[in-house]
This record gives sequence, structure tokens and C-alpha cells, in this order.
Amino acid sequence: MAIDVATDRLAAGVVDAAGEVVVRDRVATPPRDVWPALHRLVRRVLAAVPDHAGQLRSCGVSCEGPTDVVTGVASPLHLPVWRGYELGERVRDLTGLPVALGTAGQARVLAERWVGVARGVDDVIVLLVSDAVEAGVVVNGRLLRGRLGNAGQLGHVVVEPDGLPCPCGALGCLTAYVSAASLEAESNRPLRRAPASLVERAGVMIGRAVASAVAVFDVRVVLLAGAVPAVLGAPLLDAARRELDQRSRLSHLRGGPDRSEHLVELDLTVLGSEAPLVGAAGLARDLAPFGEAPAQL
Repeated sequence: MAIDVATDRLAAGVVDAAGEVVVRDRVATPPRDVWPALHRLVRRVLAAVPDHAGQLRSCGVSCEGPTDVVTGVASPLHLPVWRGYELGERVRDLTGLPVALGTAGQARVLAERWVGVARGVDDVIVLLVSDAVEAGVVVNGRLLRGRLGNAGQLGHVVVEPDGLPCPCGALGCLTAYVSAASLEAESNRPLRRAPASLVERAGVMIGRAVASAVAVFDVRVVLLAGAVPAVLGAPLLDAARRELDQRSRLSHLRGGPDRSEHLVELDLTVLGSEAPLVGAAGLARDLAPFGEAPAQL
């Protein structure tokens, strides 16, 4: 069973052992009464699976952070009605299944390593850029989770000291410059009509954050996922690559006789609209249920 909670939509489905979504359903996320909407959605999906009690082994739930994977509590930044929400316990009671909870970024990197372009890649970051901006980081084949399961919050890397205010309360975070909501608010236009200057700046800020991330985690592959790179495409990616090349100068990240070639691959993910559910199922497949402290490297 796979459940994905996002600020714009709720999705639920069933994913098989090959990473194929065999049952799916989704609804728009209501401004209030989010749990009743998710409850009805999950019940519809369960009703579509004959003898689901014998077929479903576990449930993965992906949700924007912060999360607490020990207690199963979620406090999604862009869903204030769910501050300190006991999401894991409620889903467990509803489905009767063990529940693994993770961030949307962590789910997305598991999806890419399961059925996407990162299959066989043991050191990779997937940076999700939508209303939520967060990453999943895999090093030496293991997902980094952290003390409470929030490792990978690259949306709160400071890319402009004393810069724009972020929803987290700090100044200059990546989220303030690249999230779909921030871009639309600043331009007063839909994301697809964002002016070239904002697209360029967003790419620069992504490049700065990625340069910091690859220096810290020593990875060679970084993939961009989510609505922002999907809509803004090549201009955003090109600006991010240029900034990464300028900011990332460590010798082990560069090659060629004069160290002029950047070795980090920065590209877009290829998984489509089913990626969030595949990623949520990846949480159930690869991680322990909530209530157990996440393993540390």
C-alpha cells in the first residue's frame, strides 16, 4: 500500500513487487478536513483490492517534512492544519498494516533507485522541487534518515545570507527562491509563465545548494524532480549546471588533465506522475515501520 500526502493532492494506491502501480486514486488536498478526505481515499483503494488483507504486506506514507519516524508524527511545513499530526498511527489503524513514514524527498530517491534512472547507483541525491523542497540522499547504497527521519532537508540550506524569508522562519533558504509557491507569488504568474530572470535565479540557487550537498555527501549523481523542474525544464537545469560548475571545485569532484571537467551528473528524473506512489511503496519495502528508531550509518 502506498500513500502520498502533498499540499495540492492526496494519492493512494497499491504497488507490486516490480514497482508497478496496479491500483491508484487521487483527490485534491482540501484546505481543511484533510484526514477525512485521505480516509475516504484509502478506503476506496482498499475496496478495489480483492482480499486485500492477504495481499498487502505493509504501507508506506510519504509526506513533506518535518516528520518523526519514531512516533509516526508529521508536521508538513505547507500543511499547517497538520502540525504534530499522528499520521502513522491513524494510517495503521485504518489499514491494519505496519506503516513506514518518510519524507517526500526520501520517497522520491527510493523510487528512482527502484525503477528509475538511478537503478544500480549507490551514491545519489534526488532533489524534489515543488511546493515542498527537500531531498533524499543515498550514500553507499543506504538511505540517510537522521535522528527523527528528516535527513535531506536541502530546502533549508542557506543560499543567500539574510535573503528572502522562508516558511520555516529563517532567511535565505533554498525554498524561498525555488519552490513553486514562492516563484508564483513573486512573479504573480502561473509557474509556466515565470519570467526568464526568475528561472535563471532559481537555477543558480539550486546549483549553489547542490554544490554544498555534493561536497558534504560525496555523490556523483543528483537528479531534480517535481513540478518546478518539470515545468521550467532546460533553462532551469542549464543555469543550475553552470552554477554547480563554478561553485564546486574540490578535486575529487572534477576530472580531466586540468581538472576542468565536472564529474557530478546533474539531470532531471524520468519517472512521471506515478513516482510519488512508487516512492511511498519504496518506503514500505525498504524501511522499518514507525516506532522503531531509524538505523544510523
